[in-house]
Amino acid sequence: MSGFRNSLLSRDVIPFYLSLAILGGAALAIDAGLHLANAVWVGRYLGIPGVLLILASSGYSMRKRKLIKSGQPASLLRWHERLAWAGSLLILVHAGIHFNAILGWLAVWAMLVNIASGLTGKYLLGRARKRLEATRSTLRAQGLSPEALEEQTYWDSLTFDVVKAWRVVHLPITLAFAVLALAHIVSIFLFWGWK
Repeated sequence: MSGFRNSLLSRDVIPFYLSLAILGGAALAIDAGLHLANAVWVGRYLGIPGVLLILASSGYSMRKRKLIKSGQPASLLRWHERLAWAGSLLILVHAGIHFNAILGWLAVWAMLVNIASGLTGKYLLGRARKRLEATRSTLRAQGLSPEALEEQTYWDSLTFDVVKAWRVVHLPITLAFAVLALAHIVSIFLFWGWK
């Protein structure tokens, strides 16, 4: 059991899921506060700044793909994370617990999967790579044979291989979220009572 306690799963994967729970808890708390303050109508309009924040966060992706040349990638990544988190929070509050728009909810689910895949890259992949290599270096310094080293790091290696697959999910889910969000926004403009 001590192997599991010191494994990548218990050190990094479980805290990652806790960070997702914090986002969900914050959204629920804000939504509950709006209900208690009899200001549910405010949530209806939080989708607009939420989308704008998420769009503003795309500077990192554009710089990474060389679509823009300005900005430091590390700084843009931090802004990407913060703006996307804040925008996602506002959109989750906007969605609330009201189930009256299937297109909107599809967009929310795509956004949640996108958040999970983005956080996987942020929290897990970098930390997992560093910890796995640090563990291997320590064990090599202790004189373990390659077979013993492999046995000692089995769970960490297995978890790391699963975590590496996040890139396969992040871009297509980002595109799915963008298409569903755009369709939701267009449908709102089409069916809005413009009187």
